[in-house]
Parts: sequence; structure tokens; C-alpha cells
Amino acid sequence: MSKARIFDFSLFFISIAVALNFGHLTIPGDTYLIALLVYWFFSSIYYHLRIVSTNRNSNIEYGISYTASLGIFSGPFGTFIFEALYRVTVYVYKKLTKTDDPEEFLDTFYNIGSFTLTGSITYYLYQYWYPSFTSFPFGFWLLMFLLTVISSILSSTFISITCWISRDITTHREVISLYIGNRSLLDVAKIAISNGLLLLFLQEGHWDRLISVFLLNYIVSRSFYSKSQSVQNKFERDKFEQMAYQDFLTGTFNRSYMDKTMKELEQGEEWIGIAVADIDKFKKINDAYNHAVGDRVIQHFADTLTSHLNEDDILFRSGGEEFTIFMRNKTFEQTLNLVQEILQEIQSSSVKAEYNEQNIEITYTASFGLYYYKINPKMSIEKAYVFADQLLLESKVLGRNRVSSKLETVE
Repeated sequence: MSKARIFDFSLFFISIAVALNFGHLTIPGDTYLIALLVYWFFSSIYYHLRIVSTNRNSNIEYGISYTASLGIFSGPFGTFIFEALYRVTVYVYKKLTKTDDPEEFLDTFYNIGSFTLTGSITYYLYQYWYPSFTSFPFGFWLLMFLLTVISSILSSTFISITCWISRDITTHREVISLYIGNRSLLDVAKIAISNGLLLLFLQEGHWDRLISVFLLNYIVSRSFYSKSQSVQNKFERDKFEQMAYQDFLTGTFNRSYMDKTMKELEQGEEWIGIAVADIDKFKKINDAYNHAVGDRVIQHFADTLTSHLNEDDILFRSGGEEFTIFMRNKTFEQTLNLVQEILQEIQSSSVKAEYNEQNIEITYTASFGLYYYKINPKMSIEKAYVFADQLLLESKVLGRNRVSSKLETVE
């Protein structure tokens, strides 16, 4: 058995010891049974609204916990019964829906132990501090907020210890993220207010108000959850679209996105500089070394191009070692100067790579073709791109490592 599992089971058996040592419910059995069923039901239906955070091999679940109010009301013994019933219900639900982790059964012991101990500590602190806080304005709510903060710290501490032992977290930054990364002040306030109201209604026997708080909390949480899911789904769609338009090797946009961008730009009438760039004698680099070294040269070329562009410019890998730049909101002179700056930097720089277990440095040059014109219905951007490509070929014929350019003044 791993050290992490020994710690998990230690929490479980300590929680049993604390519950048995307390040995009784602080309220009549029939009252506790009603409260237990209500808390179990709403905690169970609330379960699917939880937030799951993944840390390497561990899935950490965050969500509103009602243990504090029931624990303060019924004591450590009642807390243990609730947590055991609820956590076993979650385990059975995961097994039936086939969403359980390989070690879900063992994780259940950790959940019962950690939440029971947290609830028990909350109970004792409440009993000890309550008389002092009653002298303060809103003392009850201040106490509930403080207890919620302490419960959150305890929960994060238990998670941090078991994750640290199992090596699912290895740095102090990851530990800190477990404490503050997935909780906000609003989350703490929501838990404190919810448990405070539930505790008051439990003590006064207002079951209708108690259930109303549960229902209201569920409806609001469900609404926020649905909105967050919509945002998450949009984020994933946007990320998927970005991946579809991104070149894997260089991180620049690919030819598909270039075609899409050309169609969009043709709707306007702006001046644009289209530069087509190509690495000179790239085949010799691949032949002399290998494709891994060639890929490193292409990455260096893309990084150099990117470093000279601003947010108005768009860089595409239009094929192999060829890249295309759309330069917007610039004059012809500005686009030409920009391309010449890039050409000079490439000429004076080198690429570090590894070949045959040795570190090598490779120098290379590039050629450019620049076509500058005003977008208009008579000439598509696709045709302007062809002109820029022809200018690139002209640079190759003239000896490479140069830029050939043309300013189209006719609209």
C-alpha cells in the first residue's frame, strides 16, 4: 500500500474515532433523520454541478458543501453518518454511469475521512467561539464566514498532503494553487451564507424555509453552471478552430486560414502589402543534415518573421519553407523597410541545432517578393498573392538573399 493511501485511511479511521468518541447525536433521532434525508437528497442532486480540477493523476472536485451546517447541528457523530451515506451514494452513481476513476472506491474512504474531520473541527470551533461572537454586530455571520475559511484551508491541507505524498504535486506553487487557485472570496461567502441560513432554519425547525434555501441555491448554481458550460463550450470550439488553422511546426497560421483571410479582406478596399518569403537552398540543408535540422531552420525563420510583425500583420506558412505575410495599415515604404530589416537579420543570424549528438550552428538566407496594392473588385487578393510569388521567383533568379518589390498604383 502506498504512503498516500496510508494517509487516506488514517484520515478515515481518525474520523471514525472522533465520531465514536463523541458517541451521540446532539438532536433527537427523528429530527436528525429528516435533516439527513434532506441534506443527502440535495447534496446528491447538486453533485453534478461540481467543478473538477485535474492535477496530474488526481482529479480534485470543488463544490458547495453543506457539511458545516449539518455538522454544527448534529455533532461529529451525525457528520460521519451523513458523509458516509453521501460519499457512498456518489461512488455508486459513478459506477453506474461509468465515470468512476480506477481507484474511486479507495478515494471514497479519503472523502469520508477528510470531510468528517473538517466538519467535526468546525463543530468544536463553533461551540467554543459562538458565545464570544454574539457580542459583535452580525457576529453569527462573521463566525460562519471564519469557519468557512478554516474549513476551506483544512480541506486544501488534506488534499495537498495526499497529493504531495503521491507526487501528483511536486512544487510549492502547485500547493499554493490548491489553496487559492479554485476558490474566490465570493465562493467562500456563498458557502458561509448558505450554511448559516441552513443552520438557523435547522435550529428553528423551519423545514419549508430550509428546503427553499436548498432549492434557491440549486437553481442559482444550475444557472451559473449552464452559463459556464456555454462559455467553456465556446472556448473549446474556438480552440478547436484555432488548431484547425494553425501550423503544427511553427505555430503560425496555415494555408487554410490564409484562404479564409483573403476572402474576408476582399470585402474591403484597404492598401495591403503581400510578401512571400522562402528559405534559399533549403533542400541542401535537408540533404546535408536531416529533416529534424531542417525543421529547426523553418522554426527559426518563422520566429524571425514573427518578431518583426505587429498586431495588424498576419503571418502564414503557405507551404513547406515558404511563408506569406499580409501587412496592413502601412505605406509601401514601410512594408519594404520591414521586409529588408527581416532579410538583414536572417543574413546575420544563425540557427542552433543538434546533429549526430553534436551542437551545430547553421546560417542561411531568404528571398522575398513584395506586392503592394489597394484591394479592389478588379483584382482578387489571390491574384495579388500570385504576383508576389512571381516577384519571389525574380529574387531567386537575381541571385537570392534579396527582395523584389512592386507598387501597384492602378486601382
